[in-house]
Amino acid sequence: MEFSHIPVMLNETIASLDIKENGIYVDGTVGGAGHSTEIAKRLKGGKLYAFDRDPDAVKVASDRLKGYNATVINANFFDLKYELNNIGVDKVDGILLDLGVSSYQLDNGDRGFSYKTDAPLDMRMSKKGESAADLVNNLSREELARIFKEYGEEQFSYKIAGAIVKERDISPITTTIRLADIIVSAVPSFRRRDGHPARKCFQALRIEVNHELDGLTNAINNAFDLLKVGGVLSVITFHSLEDRIVKKAMKEFCTGCICPPDIPVCVCGRTPRGELVTRKPVVPSTEEINNNKRSRSAKLRSVKKIKE
Repeated sequence: MEFSHIPVMLNETIASLDIKENGIYVDGTVGGAGHSTEIAKRLKGGKLYAFDRDPDAVKVASDRLKGYNATVINANFFDLKYELNNIGVDKVDGILLDLGVSSYQLDNGDRGFSYKTDAPLDMRMSKKGESAADLVNNLSREELARIFKEYGEEQFSYKIAGAIVKERDISPITTTIRLADIIVSAVPSFRRRDGHPARKCFQALRIEVNHELDGLTNAINNAFDLLKVGGVLSVITFHSLEDRIVKKAMKEFCTGCICPPDIPVCVCGRTPRGELVTRKPVVPSTEEINNNKRSRSAKLRSVKKIKE
């Protein structure tokens, strides 16, 4: 299957980075290299470092970025600072983090991300570590319910978790369709009016399997630290949990004095390190959503570094 992925808000994202021809840029989630290719095209004397934890993405992106001054690295963007420092890069002009799952991962049945295709219940972006099947078959009802509620905001989390435990006692749950059917059977029929009943639980499992929110704040902080003064960090989120984390972190960068209001003169000496490029998140146009339904929940937030 061809590794295809439509880059979300491509023009808006490239504009937010304010690319300099001789700058150093980082795409922390290269995927199918859609955003990366557009960044690389604009560099003359500059350099692009593109990261992805998915070995399939690394292979495809390496091929698509041939001919450009770009290096593709098989690593999680959580480790950007470590990986770049390791190769002698301590400051960059711009960083893009697209936190979405690629269309290839969703559509490729072998990867087990989708509730629409019968496939092994996997969901591992890196193809390493515990799979979704491991979690579904081994975690307690309480722990499964917590994951569904916390990461999927699933109203019927405990009931769904109970149905899963009951079914796995009969035989292990190893495929996406069987899990989806169990979830459908466990929730009231009215839930089907709001889309597929398994959507939230599959999202929650994917987040847990790939530890998508573990350390996200630290990763955003490290990315901001890597920026030169005047550099831009742009982040595309796809659900409210990660968007809240990104919004909060960027607000911190732009916050100055934190002295109590009853102190007449600032004693903390804190001044803002950043300024928002986007006061409100940028969202896809109606035309883009019509052309790419998966873009509908995307939000782009950007912040510029104004001091170390």
